Amino acid sequence: MFDQLQERLSAIFDRLSGRGKISEGEVNEALREVRVALLEADVSLASAKGFVARIKERAIGANVLESLTPAQTILTIVHDELVQLLGPPTGSGASRLQFSDAPPSVIMLVGLQGSGKTTQAAKLALRLKEQGRRSILIAADVYRPAAIDQLKTLGKQVALPVYDRGQSDPVAIVKEGIAEAKRLGISTAIVDTAGRLQIDEPLMRELSEIKAVAQPREILLVADAMTGQEATNVAKGFHERLGITGVILTKLDGDTRGGAALSIHSVTGAPIKFVGVGEKLSALEPFYPERLASRILGMGDALTLIEKTQSLYSVEQAKKLEEKLLKQTFTLDDFLEQMRQVRKLGSFTDLVKMIPGLFKALPKNFEIPEREFTKVEAIICSMTRGERRNPDLLNGSRRKRIARGSGTQVADVNRLVKQFDQARQMTKQLSRTRRWR
Repeated sequence: MFDQLQERLSAIFDRLSGRGKISEGEVNEALREVRVALLEADVSLASAKGFVARIKERAIGANVLESLTPAQTILTIVHDELVQLLGPPTGSGASRLQFSDAPPSVIMLVGLQGSGKTTQAAKLALRLKEQGRRSILIAADVYRPAAIDQLKTLGKQVALPVYDRGQSDPVAIVKEGIAEAKRLGISTAIVDTAGRLQIDEPLMRELSEIKAVAQPREILLVADAMTGQEATNVAKGFHERLGITGVILTKLDGDTRGGAALSIHSVTGAPIKFVGVGEKLSALEPFYPERLASRILGMGDALTLIEKTQSLYSVEQAKKLEEKLLKQTFTLDDFLEQMRQVRKLGSFTDLVKMIPGLFKALPKNFEIPEREFTKVEAIICSMTRGERRNPDLLNGSRRKRIARGSGTQVADVNRLVKQFDQARQMTKQLSRTRRWR
């Protein structure tokens, strides 16, 4: 995501960083390019103009022209303004889900048809369940074919109850569903409402009636990031009628421009609270303006990388892995297991780009093909248990057999064994260094 904007902004600041002093004309030219880059990323015109105007005002106030590091000063200002454009700071009350003092807390999901409300309802329920809050899913989309069945199926997958009354009055369904949550002692009720192909009066009237009955603590708009500025227009329309309290932005991983994320908050004032970054039910993440601003400017995102890693490894597991590496007992079986774990985190290319300072060092269009991981997995799986534990057994005839069994070339097998041996030598040197200390 944001690949286009990332490249454009990096090029702009790279040109500035090569100069000891910059003139007012050069600052104006750079900011003009920033505005063009934002518009090409599908950011709304009003948001882009306001963003550049604030940067210019702050740059003059910071006396950038007299600064010894003008490019760095402007970059800092741009980062701060990007954070403001994206939403309230992480940890502020507005950026987190709010819950009622008396359960159940009602969370109402709204949006156009096809934005993914039903799936996001289940994703949100799963996320709250992992935090110790049990939810009931209320099937109030009585118009879309199979919507109720879809919610029931997702409810089974997350092991949470679904309340439905078939194709009846959605307002009555919501009222009865909340009563059922109270009866069962469930802390949260998530309402999946109906969408339309566009904002229309009957839809808004029905949602207003549901809001009056449910008294929701949160009204979250589910918006498709890939619709660009249209997502911003949709958000504005729903906010004017319902007063949305937050946004779940879906398909953010599939949008290289990212304009919706950069416009919605400035247009509505409602924060983006979650982003959908994949099809799995676990692929719903909190939205962090500071981290996304750093990634857009090529600064990396170490905190997200650390959190992703911690989700796979406990401290005890990490210690065991470290001991294996240092004692030279790390095998190809262990290597395969670690590779499979890393693949659970998502695209390896995206993970590499989260490392601070590395993004700019990578070649343009850098990508690690998924097929390379598949090839490595096939080679290791074609080995015997003894060969995986002791690669020194791999003579010429064994390597030919493994290549045939994995559908690869002997050169591929040789490359993997060589890389694994180099990794072992590096950890051996590290072990010696630690003993000397």
